Amino acid sequence: MSHFLDITKDVCPITFVKVKVKLARMKAGERVEVLLSDGEPLRNVPRSAQEQGHKVIAVQPDGQHYRVTIEK
Repeated sequence: MSHFLDITKDVCPITFVKVKVKLARMKAGERVEVLLSDGEPLRNVPRSAQEQGHKVIAVQPDGQHYRVTIEK
């Protein structure tokens, strides 16, 4: 099962807090696609996810934003 989370209207540190809560509700092996803004969220969310033991599968531009795929 895959999940989706749009955090484009949020700022750090709330961006990763929302991603962390989403990941906590998921099962091992599930993936979440996170739509986020350039700048601090793009730098911090993938790094923080990896530090928490999750796998960053992809970081891709998506229009004005970026789409980050994370596997729990």
